[in-house]
Amino acid sequence: MPGVGSVVRVQVIDSAEAFAVACDALRAGTGPFAVDAERASGFTYSQRAYLIQIHRREAGTFLFDPPPIGDMSLLTDIAGDAEWIIHAASQDLPCLREVGVSPRALFDTELAARLLGFEKVGLGAVVEQLLGIHLAKEHSAVDWSTRPLPEPWLEYAALDVELLVDVRDKLEVLLSEAGKSTIAQEEFLAALAKPSKDIPTDPWRRLSGLHTLRTPRQVAIARELWLTRDRIAQHRDVAPGRLVPDASLVAAVVADPSVKSDLAKLKAFNGRASRSLLDDWWSAIERGRRVTDLPAMRVRSSEPPPPRSWPDRNPDANRRLTIVRPRIASVSEDLNIPLENLLTPSLLRSLAWSPPAPLSLESVSRALLDGGARDWQIELCGQVIVDGFLDAESLPDERDEELLNAIDGIGDDHDALAN
Repeated sequence: MPGVGSVVRVQVIDSAEAFAVACDALRAGTGPFAVDAERASGFTYSQRAYLIQIHRREAGTFLFDPPPIGDMSLLTDIAGDAEWIIHAASQDLPCLREVGVSPRALFDTELAARLLGFEKVGLGAVVEQLLGIHLAKEHSAVDWSTRPLPEPWLEYAALDVELLVDVRDKLEVLLSEAGKSTIAQEEFLAALAKPSKDIPTDPWRRLSGLHTLRTPRQVAIARELWLTRDRIAQHRDVAPGRLVPDASLVAAVVADPSVKSDLAKLKAFNGRASRSLLDDWWSAIERGRRVTDLPAMRVRSSEPPPPRSWPDRNPDANRRLTIVRPRIASVSEDLNIPLENLLTPSLLRSLAWSPPAPLSLESVSRALLDGGARDWQIELCGQVIVDGFLDAESLPDERDEELLNAIDGIGDDHDALAN
């Protein structure tokens, strides 16, 4: 099977027969599987893969068209325990698993670059830094559901995986030199084990601008418009925002049109289907005006409120976060690991808002583990959090505002952990 640079690399495999032949070639290859997947985010409703690229040494590069092939689980069987190299695996694993492709071992090149403190971790930037090759990314945001796929797009897609093995090898050496190989392996295993995102109970509450509505009736109308748009978008496999943007749905609610023709005249109500599906939108508005199960204006969250409200709502929690935040940031700087990779901001906020009792390294470690932290994160952050919380408890009830403001000022340099 020809390798990189041959005509095969820009041929799309779109039949079960061609898929079987390609699998035989990959089985005969050596080393890890370099993998990438292209979706049509922003164009289609689904997040399915419209192209899957795989490169393996001694086998070559293969571009698969998943929709006509269907089940691709044979690739999982062929790979066995071999390592899969993926850049930003959290983005690609869901759509790979959707077609039966489920890696058992992973090397995430983006995650490795983050752990090494790379300033830029996009594939193009990492390739250029490690290999000195400029990787053009002009086709990264195109509509990959397009058929047939243009030749330049295919060449771009093939190059993404043809360089991944070399990138992986360079990163492995750097991780070893930095003493971060074990950390990286824990992160890779966590990425593989991460469960799929739960579907929210009320997904319509993600409507941008919903918070600007003032009455339950307005929210009910917005809900009906969102549900109608979602149903149509799913049926047509079109990104909902391409039918009618969120801002247009909210504008229609606020305008409160008396008749359908008023909705049609509303300039802010625009989009590809704002006029062609006018009957559907008007029906949704009328349903929202009739429903008796008016939704709540706000839904109580299990998450702590934004830290800016803590001084008034939970002063003790505010002291804990104020003291611990810059200390965790200091650990991040010493290790040259981004704050969000050292410890997720939401987990630190949850612990500061409601720490385990009795407070000890054991109880904090257990809380961190329950919150999804890995062993290396617990080892590095657990005692820091305990000491910080104990220091917060020792402060007098009437706080020295000048002292706390000074401490908080240190933390302002590390706002990534507070947001």
